[in-house]
Amino acid sequence: MKIALLGAGHIGQTIACLLAGSGDYRVTVIDRNPAALERLAGDGIAVRTVDTSDGDALLAELRGGHETVVNALPYHLAVATATIAREAGCHYFDLTEDVAATRAIRQLADGANTVLMPQCGLAPGFIGIVAHHLTKGFETLHDVKMRVGALPAFPTNALKYNLTWSVDGLINEYCHPCEAIRDGERIEVLPLEGLEHFSLDGTEYEAFNTSGGLGTLCDTLAGRVRTLDYKSVRYPGHQALMKMLLEDLQLKDDQQTIKDILRKSVPGTMQDVVLVFVTVSGLRSGYLLQEVFARKIFADRSETAPLSAIQITTAAGICAAVDLFREGVLPQRGFVRQEQIELPVFLANRFGSAYQQSRHVESIS
Repeated sequence: MKIALLGAGHIGQTIACLLAGSGDYRVTVIDRNPAALERLAGDGIAVRTVDTSDGDALLAELRGGHETVVNALPYHLAVATATIAREAGCHYFDLTEDVAATRAIRQLADGANTVLMPQCGLAPGFIGIVAHHLTKGFETLHDVKMRVGALPAFPTNALKYNLTWSVDGLINEYCHPCEAIRDGERIEVLPLEGLEHFSLDGTEYEAFNTSGGLGTLCDTLAGRVRTLDYKSVRYPGHQALMKMLLEDLQLKDDQQTIKDILRKSVPGTMQDVVLVFVTVSGLRSGYLLQEVFARKIFADRSETAPLSAIQITTAAGICAAVDLFREGVLPQRGFVRQEQIELPVFLANRFGSAYQQSRHVESIS
């Protein structure tokens, strides 16, 4: 399969290496930054310098024989890129967590002869696959709670946070309304609200509402579940400081400033950990029961090719989706939801197996 991979950032580089290294994909990485592309040239990966925000230039490139577009660009380019991919006759996969973008792509998929499958990362993405899988064992669903954190392994600053992924995506999920279901009714809740505390594997955490992590589960579980929500996990104290910055100092209305501050003052790290856990409760054979999925995925700290945990988990999600599509496991046209992937099938996939190599967590309180 001939892949046009848009974006040569940290996640894009990991996706390119995984797909090209499998031997089943001919990968061309397209980016506006020649320096980023230079790091990928060779090893069976072709590169093309194209302004990915220039619709005409990108369309011309995609029409050059590519079958599938894998979009690892910033979330605000998702709708435009999906539109161009459909026009070029390419299948489309992305990592967006943006709710509005996903709704637009879903409409774009109506009548399409190609697949459009957004939200193929960690959250949204893998977390939705897990949650949907756990719900299948219940005759009556009560509560579905999804929690994900991409965290520094060694927090040292007041925010207890290091940059592990896109600052644009981080601020987007902190500033936009969040989908949820309460008492069986679909609602919107405010970001940074709904603060809760818990311990997992001996470490204290907090969690709060953020936008986008539910993916399309509000649609899939509508009318079946009493409560459904998604929250981001951080170390205690992070939420209060972010509320001060975004709300008290009103930087949510000046997002470029807060992004500049974070990029300048908060170091990035490759030494991170991704925490995933889902709890589902309901009635099974007349009994009230709860199922839990809990794991930690750690960075690969090899000296030759280190990978952060967020690189591993995000790239594994989208590569597994593309791979399962190529194998014919997924629908071959139209809009595809993450939860259409069965969890055992995902974990058995050569890319999805990255989540199998994580450490199972045995206790939650």
